[in-house]
Amino acid sequence: MISVHDRKGLCTLLTLEVNTLQGADLRDRNLENANLVQFDLRDVDFRGANLIGADLRLSNLSGADLRGADISAADFAGANLEGAKTDGPLIPIMSII
Repeated sequence: MISVHDRKGLCTLLTLEVNTLQGADLRDRNLENANLVQFDLRDVDFRGANLIGADLRLSNLSGADLRGADISAADFAGANLEGAKTDGPLIPIMSII
């Protein structure tokens, strides 16, 4: 996995050229403002991860484990969330056009 952190340790500069992280263990990772548009994130373990402001539009998160993840202001518009594990209802934030 490739990640770039700013001086505060935030992944605000994260841009990945690969389109799949299927099955990756991203527990407790700081992915704030990550650009994960149209990624294959099937079965990824995001437990306890910081996904604040992450852009997950059109990504496949089927089977992903989002329990304990901070998804504040994350954009899940058009994402496949079938079978995703969450702490409660997951209400995707729609993109502003």
